[in-house]
Amino acid sequence: MSRCLPSPTDAEVAILRVLWDRGPSTVREVHEELERAQPVRYTTTLKQMQVMHEKGLVERDDSRWAHVYRPALPEDKALRRLTGDLLDRVFGGSAEKLVMHALHAGNVTPQELARIRELLDNLQKGGER
Repeated sequence: MSRCLPSPTDAEVAILRVLWDRGPSTVREVHEELERAQPVRYTTTLKQMQVMHEKGLVERDDSRWAHVYRPALPEDKALRRLTGDLLDRVFGGSAEKLVMHALHAGNVTPQELARIRELLDNLQKGGER
């Protein structure tokens, strides 16, 4: 993520999503959330979170017996960093290609389209980025 942090793997993104949704959490709490989607061993979650700490993707509070983890970056900053990386690596820096493929790849709701139009209008006026 920024500050020269490496891009997270898919498994690490799943952990970050839990932390962004729940806030600071123990390995047990993260593990329980991950298990709702698919079976995963507790030791696997523990090891992934330890590696993420070593990589600088999460920060850890060691002051209690059960370590509490939190993302190193807030969700919006991390997503901008990951989107920028995707834009450069996959779409050759073309925002148009990225947006066109994203819109065609998913089910875009009318509410999302309205928000996208609003963002485009603001960008055109020199506002929100």
